Amino acid sequence: MSDVAQGPEVTERTSEQRRERRRLAWRGARRALWRPGFRSTVGELLTGLTDGAPDVYDLDLPVDMYGNGIVETLEERVAGLLGKEAAAFFPSGTMAQQVALRCWAGRTGNATVAMHPLSHPEVHERHSLSTLSGLRTVHPTRELRMPSAEEVHDLDEPFGTLFLELPLREAGFVLPSWEELVAVTDAARARDAVVHIDGARLWECAPHFGRPLDEVAALADSVYVSFYKSLGGFGGAALAGPRTLVGEAKAWRHRYGGQVLQQFPTALSALIGLERELPRLPQYVAHARVVAAALREGFAGAGLPWARVHPEEPHTHQFQVWLPYEADVLAEAGTLQAEETGVSLFPQLWERGGPSLSYTEVTVGEPGLEWTADDVRAAVTEFVARVPH
Repeated sequence: MSDVAQGPEVTERTSEQRRERRRLAWRGARRALWRPGFRSTVGELLTGLTDGAPDVYDLDLPVDMYGNGIVETLEERVAGLLGKEAAAFFPSGTMAQQVALRCWAGRTGNATVAMHPLSHPEVHERHSLSTLSGLRTVHPTRELRMPSAEEVHDLDEPFGTLFLELPLREAGFVLPSWEELVAVTDAARARDAVVHIDGARLWECAPHFGRPLDEVAALADSVYVSFYKSLGGFGGAALAGPRTLVGEAKAWRHRYGGQVLQQFPTALSALIGLERELPRLPQYVAHARVVAAALREGFAGAGLPWARVHPEEPHTHQFQVWLPYEADVLAEAGTLQAEETGVSLFPQLWERGGPSLSYTEVTVGEPGLEWTADDVRAAVTEFVARVPH
């Protein structure tokens, strides 16, 4: 097997040089499972925006000012899709959820939020809930899944809000069954708590539950959704729920600095995503299962000592791959594969999961629909050939 990954040329590169090399390799690859907008050029995004905008909005209407116009159109669209009375646009999901939980704490009289320790606010937001809003969190479970109804029922202290991240990304984009989701929301209400869904990736959850989005959202008192994670928007988020809650959230949005003068580029990109990507997500979810099965078969046939695709059958169009090597070794193998074959199988970063154990996230988007199971197995063979044994 190749030992290029251990050569001096690789070890001498700076982290910035390695990142740039990976970026160029991915952009130069003729085949990839996913091509996210955040890896595009400014020109490519502008071209996509101007091409798609006339299909989703009357461009002769006045530009938005502090949240009116096209922003209100987007808010109404989201509220309708989720079956909620109203929605508020936010520049980021971090801001949207901080505001939502702050508002619910005031309404319930309880500043404690029950959530999984791997939820986004606990892992990625620098203790924002306690630092900015005086909220505190408790953890019904540490298992790599959503809390169960029994765990919520038996939590040994009161809480005002149950926070559910659907899917739970850090655990492998995992979802509960529909029956489990209904049971856990019922358990929260039996504890006199409200339910908030972190739905950054909710758009692609409907196939797993076998229910439309509005029926899923109906289980929660409020829902946050993202416009860029699965829909390909430039950014932005929305908080949907009762009209009175959304009105209060808009006041806090202003206080948090989220009342931006003009947001039409982001709003347009979100409307384009809702029009074009949202209907395609069930296809991506279905094909992710084909890709995951082919990855398992490919690794089994490649002679690796161990490999895992998690979940074995993906719940959405995203999942994890775990391999028994250090992250930099796997990243180098993926870069070499893209450079030498024009196929980028694992373009995302590999993260260290333990001694000589790493994982990466796989997303199947529109480009991935062109990959057959044979294509995936062949790509695995090429990838493994570049991993030093």
